[in-house]
Amino acid sequence: MPYECYGGKNIKIMDKKIYLDYAAAAPTDPKVVAAMQPYFFDIYGNPSSLHSFGQDAKRALEDAREKVASLMGASSTEIVFTSGGTESNNFALKGIAYANKGEGNHIITSSIEHHAVTEPCEFLEKQGFKITYLKVDKYGLINPQDVKDAINDKTILVSIMHANNEIGTIEPIAEIGKIVKEKGVYFHTDGVQTFGHIPLNVDDLNVDLLSLSAHKFYGPKGVGALYIRKGTKISPFLEGGDQEKKRRASTENVPSIVGLGKAVDLVRETMDEEMKKSYFLRDKLIKGILETIDNTKLNGHPLLRLPNNVNISVEYVEGESMVLNLDLEGIACSTGSACTSSSLEPSHVLLAIGIAPESAHGSLRFTLGRFTQDEDIDYVLEVLPRVIKKLRAMSPLYKGE
Repeated sequence: MPYECYGGKNIKIMDKKIYLDYAAAAPTDPKVVAAMQPYFFDIYGNPSSLHSFGQDAKRALEDAREKVASLMGASSTEIVFTSGGTESNNFALKGIAYANKGEGNHIITSSIEHHAVTEPCEFLEKQGFKITYLKVDKYGLINPQDVKDAINDKTILVSIMHANNEIGTIEPIAEIGKIVKEKGVYFHTDGVQTFGHIPLNVDDLNVDLLSLSAHKFYGPKGVGALYIRKGTKISPFLEGGDQEKKRRASTENVPSIVGLGKAVDLVRETMDEEMKKSYFLRDKLIKGILETIDNTKLNGHPLLRLPNNVNISVEYVEGESMVLNLDLEGIACSTGSACTSSSLEPSHVLLAIGIAPESAHGSLRFTLGRFTQDEDIDYVLEVLPRVIKKLRAMSPLYKGE
């Protein structure tokens, strides 16, 4: 049996390994890896080069662009490849802000956005832009009327995530987008948790910009895209060469972009079946936890949530302790967003939906994926009550058995 070191001590861990942190990063599908390999050794030209090596790479680049565009109902000319969701979000917010500062300086977003949106907003505030952070209800839902009320004659952009990465709540983006469109304001959505997982169409959603990242749907890390509706006034994110129609200079990462395209191919084939499977396993896990462990609560909307997301508050136990103890049992999950896992602060998302700080510290996020099996959920439901019982026995606050 293998060992890991915690606090200077070697501790036995289980041979069994179950990964339930797909929202942080999904494993790269072997078919994606196979599709990428020729572009490291055989088709390695610069896609901006005119010779055959470069043009072979260029064709692969444009093929992937068409695949991404097709899955969201866009034109291939509206897709810009980036290094991932964080860059796409930064590009959308800063690009719109700088290009349209002559028309206004007001941006509207929500209180539960990923840090890849809130941090650029804080940066823009220091540059003189005004940011409105809209509140959400107890499920994490934005009220479209609040968006309408917040828009003024200086508003140039609204950015509301399609679905929350921590609690899984899916926002009424189409309804919000209709309001924003009628006001003549640009609308961006962070679709990192939804693209490749649930059907979406940029026209149906009424969005002008949409961010995505390949490693959330079985593609490689370090590559993503930003949808930019034709006619959108936006400043380039990187300046230099003519790549990406001068919207993002830098030689394109062809192997990873090919991998992104292949990942899109796979989700197009499997999305419906994977959604059904995820709904079943998700609801089984939620039901099992709530029925067998006292003082637990589901966070996020019970119905309007991602098919693979389970976020639970567990009273009288620290989230980090649960994660570490579950890891020792071979179960990988998280307390929230992987991007803030090193922070000891309670989740800003859970605080925004009204969870008390002490309860927010005791949250667990399980996110399921393509390779999750029914027996994996059975194992979690076998192990989790035992782990929580052990940790609660050490808590001076717990008055149960």
